[in-house]
Amino acid sequence: MAGTAASSTPSPRNVQLRRAVTSSFIGSVIEYYDFLLYATASAVVFSRVFFTDLDPLAGTVASLGTFAAGYLARPLGGVVFGHFGDRLGRKRMLVMTMTLMGTVSFLIGVLPTYEQIGSWAAVMLVLLRVLQGVAVGGEWGGAVLMSAEHATSRRGLWASFTNAGAPFGMVLSTAALTGTGAVVGEEAFLAWGWRVPFLLSVVLLAVGLFVRLRVEETPVFAAARTGSGGKLPLLDVLRRHPRNLLLAVAVGLAAFVAQGTLTTFLIAHGVQAGHERQTVLNALTLSSALAVPAIVGWSALSDRVGRRPVVLAGAVAMGGFAFVLFPMADAGSALLLTVALVLGQSVIHPMMYGPLAALCAELFSTRSRYTGASLGYQLAGLGAGLAPLLFAEIQRATGGSGTLTISVVVAGFCALTVVSILMLGETRDRDLTEKPEAGRRPLIRS
Repeated sequence: MAGTAASSTPSPRNVQLRRAVTSSFIGSVIEYYDFLLYATASAVVFSRVFFTDLDPLAGTVASLGTFAAGYLARPLGGVVFGHFGDRLGRKRMLVMTMTLMGTVSFLIGVLPTYEQIGSWAAVMLVLLRVLQGVAVGGEWGGAVLMSAEHATSRRGLWASFTNAGAPFGMVLSTAALTGTGAVVGEEAFLAWGWRVPFLLSVVLLAVGLFVRLRVEETPVFAAARTGSGGKLPLLDVLRRHPRNLLLAVAVGLAAFVAQGTLTTFLIAHGVQAGHERQTVLNALTLSSALAVPAIVGWSALSDRVGRRPVVLAGAVAMGGFAFVLFPMADAGSALLLTVALVLGQSVIHPMMYGPLAALCAELFSTRSRYTGASLGYQLAGLGAGLAPLLFAEIQRATGGSGTLTISVVVAGFCALTVVSILMLGETRDRDLTEKPEAGRRPLIRS
Protein backbone atom coordinates (compact mmCIF):
# COMPACT_ATOMS: atom_id res chain seq x y z
CA MET A 1 0.00 0.00 0.00
CA ALA A 2 2.88 2.31 0.76
CA GLY A 3 4.30 1.62 -2.69
CA THR A 4 0.93 2.34 -4.30
CA ALA A 5 0.56 5.59 -2.41
CA ALA A 6 4.06 6.64 -3.37
CA SER A 7 3.48 5.85 -7.04
CA SER A 8 0.26 7.89 -7.09
CA THR A 9 1.93 10.94 -5.54
CA PRO A 10 2.93 13.44 -8.23
CA SER A 11 6.67 14.01 -8.47
CA PRO A 12 8.02 17.48 -7.61
CA ARG A 13 8.90 17.91 -11.30
CA ASN A 14 5.31 17.18 -12.37
CA VAL A 15 3.92 19.50 -9.70
CA GLN A 16 6.13 22.30 -10.94
CA LEU A 17 5.16 21.57 -14.56
CA ARG A 18 1.47 21.91 -13.69
CA ARG A 19 2.14 25.12 -11.79
CA ALA A 20 4.26 26.45 -14.64
CA VAL A 21 1.61 25.69 -17.27
CA THR A 22 -1.14 27.16 -15.08
CA SER A 23 0.96 30.24 -14.38
CA SER A 24 1.83 30.68 -18.05
CA PHE A 25 -1.79 30.35 -19.14
CA ILE A 26 -3.22 32.66 -16.48
CA GLY A 27 -0.40 35.16 -16.94
CA SER A 28 -0.92 35.13 -20.70
CA VAL A 29 -4.68 35.59 -20.25
CA ILE A 30 -4.08 38.64 -18.06
CA GLU A 31 -1.41 40.13 -20.30
CA TYR A 32 -3.49 39.68 -23.44
CA TYR A 33 -6.69 40.77 -21.72
CA ASP A 34 -4.97 44.11 -21.23
CA PHE A 35 -3.17 44.18 -24.58
CA LEU A 36 -6.13 43.03 -26.71
CA LEU A 37 -8.65 45.05 -24.73
CA TYR A 38 -6.85 48.00 -26.25
CA ALA A 39 -7.13 46.35 -29.69
CA THR A 40 -10.90 46.01 -29.47
CA ALA A 41 -11.28 49.46 -27.95
CA SER A 42 -9.15 50.99 -30.71
CA ALA A 43 -11.47 49.46 -33.31
CA VAL A 44 -14.80 50.51 -31.77
CA VAL A 45 -14.19 53.26 -29.17
CA PHE A 46 -10.95 55.25 -29.31
CA SER A 47 -11.59 56.85 -32.69
CA ARG A 48 -14.64 58.52 -31.10
CA VAL A 49 -12.99 59.39 -27.77
CA PHE A 50 -9.40 60.42 -28.51
CA PHE A 51 -9.63 61.43 -32.21
CA THR A 52 -12.97 63.23 -32.37
CA ASP A 53 -11.64 65.98 -34.67
CA LEU A 54 -11.11 63.51 -37.56
CA ASP A 55 -13.56 61.99 -40.01
CA PRO A 56 -14.54 58.35 -39.25
CA LEU A 57 -12.09 56.64 -41.62
CA ALA A 58 -9.18 58.92 -40.66
CA GLY A 59 -10.08 58.47 -36.99
CA THR A 60 -9.96 54.71 -37.41
CA VAL A 61 -6.53 54.96 -39.06
CA ALA A 62 -5.25 57.15 -36.22
CA SER A 63 -6.74 54.85 -33.58
CA LEU A 64 -5.20 51.76 -35.17
CA GLY A 65 -1.93 53.68 -35.36
CA THR A 66 -1.81 53.87 -31.57
CA PHE A 67 -2.69 50.17 -31.54
CA ALA A 68 0.29 49.47 -33.83
CA ALA A 69 2.62 51.41 -31.50
CA GLY A 70 2.27 48.63 -28.95
CA TYR A 71 3.41 46.05 -31.47
CA LEU A 72 6.38 48.20 -32.47
CA ALA A 73 7.49 48.22 -28.82
CA ARG A 74 7.18 44.46 -28.35
CA PRO A 75 10.60 43.53 -29.82
CA LEU A 76 12.19 46.05 -27.43
CA GLY A 77 10.46 44.34 -24.52
CA GLY A 78 11.63 40.98 -25.82
CA VAL A 79 15.25 42.12 -25.96
CA VAL A 80 15.28 43.93 -22.60
CA PHE A 81 13.45 41.33 -20.54
CA GLY A 82 15.02 38.53 -22.59
CA HIS A 83 18.51 39.77 -21.67
CA PHE A 84 17.80 39.74 -17.95
CA GLY A 85 15.72 36.57 -18.23
CA ASP A 86 18.70 34.77 -19.76
CA ARG A 87 20.99 36.22 -17.07
CA LEU A 88 18.85 36.25 -13.92
CA GLY A 89 16.06 33.78 -14.60
CA ARG A 90 12.65 33.51 -16.22
CA LYS A 91 10.52 33.89 -13.08
CA ARG A 92 11.79 37.33 -11.99
CA MET A 93 11.08 38.88 -15.37
CA LEU A 94 7.58 37.43 -15.53
CA VAL A 95 6.64 39.05 -12.22
CA MET A 96 7.95 42.39 -13.51
CA THR A 97 6.16 42.21 -16.88
CA MET A 98 2.83 41.35 -15.29
CA THR A 99 3.11 44.21 -12.80
CA LEU A 100 4.00 46.68 -15.56
CA MET A 101 1.10 45.60 -17.76
CA GLY A 102 -1.49 45.78 -15.00
CA THR A 103 -0.35 49.23 -13.92
CA VAL A 104 -0.34 50.65 -17.44
CA SER A 105 -3.80 49.29 -18.24
CA PHE A 106 -5.18 50.89 -15.09
CA LEU A 107 -3.67 54.23 -16.15
CA ILE A 108 -5.37 53.95 -19.56
CA GLY A 109 -8.62 53.56 -17.66
CA VAL A 110 -8.17 56.95 -15.98
CA LEU A 111 -6.73 58.77 -19.02
CA PRO A 112 -8.36 62.13 -19.91
CA THR A 113 -10.07 62.35 -23.32
CA TYR A 114 -9.56 64.71 -26.26
CA GLU A 115 -12.40 66.93 -25.07
CA GLN A 116 -10.65 67.35 -21.70
CA ILE A 117 -6.99 67.97 -22.61
CA GLY A 118 -6.92 68.06 -26.41
CA SER A 119 -4.10 66.40 -28.36
CA TRP A 120 -2.21 65.52 -25.18
CA ALA A 121 -4.75 62.74 -24.65
CA ALA A 122 -3.57 60.98 -27.82
CA VAL A 123 0.09 61.52 -26.89
CA MET A 124 -0.39 59.97 -23.46
CA LEU A 125 -2.38 57.13 -25.01
CA VAL A 126 0.51 56.31 -27.35
CA LEU A 127 3.07 56.39 -24.52
CA LEU A 128 1.00 54.03 -22.39
CA ARG A 129 0.46 51.76 -25.39
CA VAL A 130 4.24 51.61 -25.93
CA LEU A 131 4.70 50.51 -22.30
CA GLN A 132 2.04 47.85 -22.87
CA GLY A 133 4.04 46.61 -25.83
CA VAL A 134 7.25 46.45 -23.80
CA ALA A 135 5.47 44.45 -21.10
CA VAL A 136 3.84 41.89 -23.39
CA GLY A 137 7.05 41.64 -25.43
CA GLY A 138 8.89 40.47 -22.34
CA GLU A 139 6.06 38.31 -21.02
CA TRP A 140 5.61 35.86 -23.87
CA GLY A 141 9.12 34.41 -24.04
CA GLY A 142 9.39 33.83 -20.31
CA ALA A 143 5.91 32.29 -20.07
CA VAL A 144 6.63 29.87 -22.93
CA LEU A 145 9.98 28.86 -21.47
CA MET A 146 8.53 28.29 -18.00
CA SER A 147 6.34 25.57 -19.56
CA ALA A 148 8.70 24.28 -22.27
CA GLU A 149 11.74 24.01 -20.00
CA HIS A 150 9.77 22.27 -17.23
CA ALA A 151 8.31 19.74 -19.70
CA THR A 152 10.00 16.39 -20.29
CA SER A 153 7.59 15.38 -23.09
CA ARG A 154 4.71 16.83 -25.16
CA ARG A 155 6.47 20.20 -25.24
CA GLY A 156 4.23 21.52 -28.00
CA LEU A 157 1.13 20.84 -25.90
CA TRP A 158 2.41 22.42 -22.68
CA ALA A 159 4.01 25.44 -24.35
CA SER A 160 0.82 26.12 -26.32
CA PHE A 161 -1.09 27.13 -23.21
CA THR A 162 0.76 30.45 -23.32
CA ASN A 163 -0.53 31.08 -26.85
CA ALA A 164 -3.98 29.81 -25.87
CA GLY A 165 -4.07 32.53 -23.25
CA ALA A 166 -4.21 35.17 -25.99
CA PRO A 167 -7.67 34.33 -27.40
CA PHE A 168 -8.97 33.64 -23.89
CA GLY A 169 -7.76 37.10 -22.93
CA MET A 170 -9.60 38.36 -26.00
CA VAL A 171 -12.77 36.62 -24.76
CA LEU A 172 -12.49 38.34 -21.39
CA SER A 173 -11.67 41.74 -22.83
CA THR A 174 -14.42 41.61 -25.45
CA ALA A 175 -16.92 40.30 -22.91
CA ALA A 176 -15.94 43.10 -20.54
CA LEU A 177 -16.53 45.75 -23.21
CA THR A 178 -19.72 44.06 -24.39
CA GLY A 179 -21.13 43.63 -20.90
CA THR A 180 -20.31 47.19 -19.90
CA GLY A 181 -21.90 48.57 -23.06
CA ALA A 182 -25.04 46.49 -22.55
CA VAL A 183 -25.42 47.62 -18.94
CA VAL A 184 -24.78 51.35 -19.27
CA GLY A 185 -25.95 52.04 -22.83
CA GLU A 186 -24.19 53.52 -25.87
CA GLU A 187 -23.95 57.11 -24.68
CA ALA A 188 -22.66 56.29 -21.21
CA PHE A 189 -20.32 53.66 -22.68
CA LEU A 190 -18.58 56.25 -24.86
CA ALA A 191 -18.57 58.78 -22.02
CA TRP A 192 -17.09 56.60 -19.28
CA GLY A 193 -18.18 52.96 -19.53
CA TRP A 194 -15.25 51.90 -21.71
CA ARG A 195 -12.94 52.67 -18.77
CA VAL A 196 -14.35 49.93 -16.52
CA PRO A 197 -12.65 46.94 -18.24
CA PHE A 198 -9.27 48.72 -18.02
CA LEU A 199 -9.74 49.46 -14.32
CA LEU A 200 -10.48 45.77 -13.67
CA SER A 201 -6.87 45.03 -14.61
CA VAL A 202 -5.86 45.66 -11.00
CA VAL A 203 -7.96 42.73 -9.81
CA LEU A 204 -6.55 40.42 -12.48
CA LEU A 205 -3.03 41.55 -11.59
CA ALA A 206 -3.46 40.46 -7.97
CA VAL A 207 -4.70 37.01 -9.04
CA GLY A 208 -1.89 36.57 -11.55
CA LEU A 209 0.88 37.50 -9.14
CA PHE A 210 -0.47 35.05 -6.54
CA VAL A 211 -0.24 32.18 -9.05
CA ARG A 212 3.07 33.20 -10.61
CA LEU A 213 4.99 33.56 -7.35
CA ARG A 214 4.40 29.86 -6.54
CA VAL A 215 6.37 28.60 -9.57
CA GLU A 216 10.05 27.69 -9.28
CA GLU A 217 12.74 28.56 -11.79
CA THR A 218 13.07 26.07 -14.67
CA PRO A 219 15.55 23.20 -14.19
CA VAL A 220 16.96 23.75 -17.68
CA PHE A 221 17.92 27.34 -16.85
CA ALA A 222 19.22 26.38 -13.41
CA ALA A 223 21.54 23.79 -14.97
CA ALA A 224 22.77 26.13 -17.71
CA ARG A 225 23.36 28.94 -15.22
CA THR A 226 26.09 26.90 -13.51
CA GLY A 227 29.34 28.06 -15.00
CA SER A 228 27.63 30.45 -17.44
CA GLY A 229 29.85 32.86 -19.32
CA GLY A 230 29.58 36.60 -19.79
CA LYS A 231 28.43 36.68 -23.43
CA LEU A 232 25.49 38.98 -24.09
CA PRO A 233 22.40 36.93 -25.02
CA LEU A 234 21.51 39.23 -27.94
CA LEU A 235 25.01 38.96 -29.40
CA ASP A 236 24.87 35.19 -28.98
CA VAL A 237 21.64 35.09 -30.99
CA LEU A 238 22.93 37.39 -33.75
CA ARG A 239 26.30 35.66 -34.08
CA ARG A 240 25.38 32.01 -33.63
CA HIS A 241 21.72 31.75 -34.63
CA PRO A 242 20.99 34.46 -37.24
CA ARG A 243 19.40 32.01 -39.68
CA ASN A 244 17.16 30.57 -36.99
CA LEU A 245 16.10 34.07 -35.97
CA LEU A 246 15.19 35.07 -39.52
CA LEU A 247 13.26 31.87 -40.12
CA ALA A 248 11.40 32.27 -36.82
CA VAL A 249 10.27 35.72 -37.96
CA ALA A 250 9.33 34.57 -41.45
CA VAL A 251 7.43 31.50 -40.24
CA GLY A 252 5.39 33.54 -37.75
CA LEU A 253 4.52 36.52 -39.95
CA ALA A 254 1.47 35.01 -41.66
CA ALA A 255 -0.02 33.95 -38.33
CA PHE A 256 0.23 37.49 -37.00
CA VAL A 257 -0.97 39.22 -40.15
CA ALA A 258 -3.99 36.91 -40.10
CA GLN A 259 -4.47 37.60 -36.38
CA GLY A 260 -4.46 41.37 -36.91
CA THR A 261 -6.84 40.99 -39.83
CA LEU A 262 -9.35 38.81 -38.00
CA THR A 263 -9.32 40.29 -34.49
CA THR A 264 -8.79 43.99 -35.21
CA PHE A 265 -9.23 45.13 -38.80
CA LEU A 266 -12.24 42.95 -39.60
CA ILE A 267 -13.94 44.21 -36.43
CA ALA A 268 -13.62 47.85 -37.51
CA HIS A 269 -14.49 46.89 -41.09
CA GLY A 270 -17.60 45.03 -39.96
CA VAL A 271 -18.91 48.02 -38.03
CA GLN A 272 -18.25 50.35 -40.98
CA ALA A 273 -19.97 47.85 -43.32
CA GLY A 274 -23.21 48.23 -41.36
CA HIS A 275 -23.10 45.44 -38.78
CA GLU A 276 -24.16 46.37 -35.26
CA ARG A 277 -21.22 46.80 -32.91
CA GLN A 278 -22.72 44.23 -30.54
CA THR A 279 -23.09 41.71 -33.36
CA VAL A 280 -19.45 42.06 -34.33
CA LEU A 281 -18.27 41.78 -30.72
CA ASN A 282 -20.42 38.69 -30.17
CA ALA A 283 -18.88 37.01 -33.22
CA LEU A 284 -15.40 37.92 -32.02
CA THR A 285 -16.12 36.53 -28.55
CA LEU A 286 -17.39 33.23 -29.93
CA SER A 287 -14.49 32.75 -32.34
CA SER A 288 -11.95 33.65 -29.65
CA ALA A 289 -13.43 31.16 -27.20
CA LEU A 290 -13.32 28.37 -29.79
CA ALA A 291 -9.73 29.26 -30.65
CA VAL A 292 -8.50 28.21 -27.19
CA PRO A 293 -9.08 24.43 -27.59
CA ALA A 294 -8.04 24.66 -31.25
CA ILE A 295 -4.63 26.10 -30.35
CA VAL A 296 -4.05 23.39 -27.76
CA GLY A 297 -5.32 20.66 -30.09
CA TRP A 298 -3.22 21.61 -33.13
CA SER A 299 -0.16 22.02 -30.88
CA ALA A 300 -0.70 18.57 -29.38
CA LEU A 301 -0.90 17.19 -32.93
CA SER A 302 2.42 18.87 -33.71
CA ASP A 303 3.99 16.72 -30.98
CA ARG A 304 2.95 13.66 -32.98
CA VAL A 305 3.47 14.66 -36.61
CA GLY A 306 5.89 17.58 -36.24
CA ARG A 307 5.63 21.35 -36.17
CA ARG A 308 6.22 21.78 -39.91
CA PRO A 309 3.22 19.83 -41.31
CA VAL A 310 0.73 21.59 -39.03
CA VAL A 311 2.04 25.12 -39.70
CA LEU A 312 2.35 24.41 -43.43
CA ALA A 313 -1.25 23.21 -43.70
CA GLY A 314 -2.46 26.28 -41.81
CA ALA A 315 -0.57 28.71 -44.02
CA VAL A 316 -1.92 27.13 -47.22
CA ALA A 317 -5.47 27.13 -45.88
CA MET A 318 -5.29 30.75 -44.69
CA GLY A 319 -3.89 31.90 -48.03
CA GLY A 320 -6.98 30.55 -49.77
CA PHE A 321 -9.43 31.64 -47.09
CA ALA A 322 -8.24 35.25 -47.37
CA PHE A 323 -10.15 35.59 -50.65
CA VAL A 324 -13.52 34.57 -49.22
CA LEU A 325 -13.20 36.33 -45.84
CA PHE A 326 -14.33 39.80 -46.90
CA PRO A 327 -17.13 38.69 -49.25
CA MET A 328 -18.59 36.77 -46.31
CA ALA A 329 -18.24 39.78 -43.99
CA ASP A 330 -19.70 42.18 -46.58
CA ALA A 331 -22.74 40.02 -47.39
CA GLY A 332 -24.78 41.82 -44.72
CA SER A 333 -25.50 38.62 -42.83
CA ALA A 334 -24.56 38.36 -39.15
CA LEU A 335 -24.43 34.58 -39.54
CA LEU A 336 -21.93 34.73 -42.42
CA LEU A 337 -19.79 37.22 -40.50
CA THR A 338 -19.75 34.88 -37.51
CA VAL A 339 -18.92 31.86 -39.68
CA ALA A 340 -16.07 33.80 -41.31
CA LEU A 341 -14.57 34.69 -37.93
CA VAL A 342 -15.00 31.15 -36.57
CA LEU A 343 -13.40 29.52 -39.62
CA GLY A 344 -10.54 32.00 -39.68
CA GLN A 345 -9.78 32.49 -36.02
CA SER A 346 -10.97 29.19 -34.52
CA VAL A 347 -9.93 26.63 -37.15
CA ILE A 348 -7.28 27.86 -39.59
CA HIS A 349 -5.29 30.46 -37.65
CA PRO A 350 -4.54 28.13 -34.67
CA MET A 351 -2.75 25.73 -37.03
CA MET A 352 -0.12 28.38 -37.66
CA TYR A 353 -0.20 30.05 -34.27
CA GLY A 354 -0.34 27.19 -31.75
CA PRO A 355 2.92 25.36 -32.60
CA LEU A 356 4.86 28.67 -32.73
CA ALA A 357 5.42 28.62 -28.96
CA ALA A 358 7.40 25.38 -28.89
CA LEU A 359 8.98 25.99 -32.30
CA CYS A 360 10.52 29.33 -31.30
CA ALA A 361 11.85 27.88 -28.05
CA GLU A 362 13.45 24.98 -29.92
CA LEU A 363 15.48 27.24 -32.21
CA PHE A 364 17.89 28.66 -29.60
CA SER A 365 20.30 27.51 -26.91
CA THR A 366 19.45 27.88 -23.23
CA ARG A 367 21.69 30.84 -22.42
CA SER A 368 20.09 33.00 -25.13
CA ARG A 369 16.73 31.24 -25.54
CA TYR A 370 14.61 33.89 -23.78
CA THR A 371 16.13 36.61 -25.98
CA GLY A 372 16.08 34.63 -29.23
CA ALA A 373 12.57 33.20 -28.89
CA SER A 374 11.16 36.55 -27.76
CA LEU A 375 12.84 38.55 -30.50
CA GLY A 376 11.82 36.15 -33.27
CA TYR A 377 8.23 35.96 -32.06
CA GLN A 378 7.84 39.68 -31.40
CA LEU A 379 9.38 40.74 -34.72
CA ALA A 380 6.89 38.46 -36.43
CA GLY A 381 4.22 40.00 -34.18
CA LEU A 382 4.72 43.33 -35.93
CA GLY A 383 2.48 41.85 -38.61
CA ALA A 384 -0.49 41.89 -36.23
CA GLY A 385 0.09 45.53 -35.33
CA LEU A 386 0.93 46.95 -38.74
CA ALA A 387 -1.50 44.94 -40.90
CA PRO A 388 -4.68 46.61 -39.53
CA LEU A 389 -3.07 50.03 -39.96
CA LEU A 390 -2.00 49.24 -43.53
CA PHE A 391 -5.39 47.80 -44.42
CA ALA A 392 -7.24 50.76 -42.91
CA GLU A 393 -5.08 53.09 -44.99
CA ILE A 394 -5.82 51.03 -48.13
CA GLN A 395 -9.53 51.39 -47.42
CA ARG A 396 -9.20 55.10 -46.80
CA ALA A 397 -7.26 55.62 -50.02
CA THR A 398 -9.77 53.60 -52.05
CA GLY A 399 -12.85 55.16 -50.47
CA GLY A 400 -13.83 52.04 -48.54
CA SER A 401 -13.07 49.40 -51.17
CA GLY A 402 -9.79 47.58 -51.69
CA THR A 403 -10.60 44.35 -49.84
CA LEU A 404 -9.26 42.27 -52.75
CA THR A 405 -5.89 44.00 -52.35
CA ILE A 406 -5.97 43.19 -48.65
CA SER A 407 -6.67 39.53 -49.41
CA VAL A 408 -3.71 39.42 -51.80
CA VAL A 409 -1.43 40.85 -49.09
CA VAL A 410 -2.59 38.25 -46.56
CA ALA A 411 -2.06 35.45 -49.09
CA GLY A 412 1.40 36.80 -49.87
CA PHE A 413 2.46 36.53 -46.23
CA CYS A 414 1.07 33.01 -46.13
CA ALA A 415 3.27 32.15 -49.13
CA LEU A 416 6.29 33.52 -47.24
CA THR A 417 5.48 31.24 -44.31
CA VAL A 418 5.16 28.24 -46.62
CA VAL A 419 8.60 28.85 -48.13
CA SER A 420 10.17 29.49 -44.71
CA ILE A 421 8.71 26.43 -43.00
CA LEU A 422 9.94 24.28 -45.88
CA MET A 423 13.45 25.69 -45.36
CA LEU A 424 13.32 25.04 -41.62
CA GLY A 425 14.23 21.62 -40.31
CA GLU A 426 11.91 19.80 -37.89
CA THR A 427 12.39 20.83 -34.27
CA ARG A 428 9.98 18.76 -32.17
CA ASP A 429 12.56 16.19 -30.92
CA ARG A 430 15.25 18.66 -29.92
CA ASP A 431 16.58 18.40 -26.38
CA LEU A 432 16.40 21.90 -24.88
CA THR A 433 19.50 21.20 -22.80
CA GLU A 434 21.52 20.93 -26.02
CA LYS A 435 22.65 23.67 -28.38
CA PRO A 436 21.20 23.93 -31.91
CA GLU A 437 23.55 22.49 -34.50
CA ALA A 438 25.36 24.93 -36.76
CA GLY A 439 25.09 24.76 -40.52
CA ARG A 440 22.84 25.47 -43.45
CA ARG A 441 19.99 23.31 -42.18
CA PRO A 442 20.65 23.23 -38.43
CA LEU A 443 17.49 21.63 -37.17
CA ILE A 444 16.76 18.60 -39.33
CA ARG A 445 15.26 15.88 -37.15
CA SER A 446 17.02 12.54 -37.38
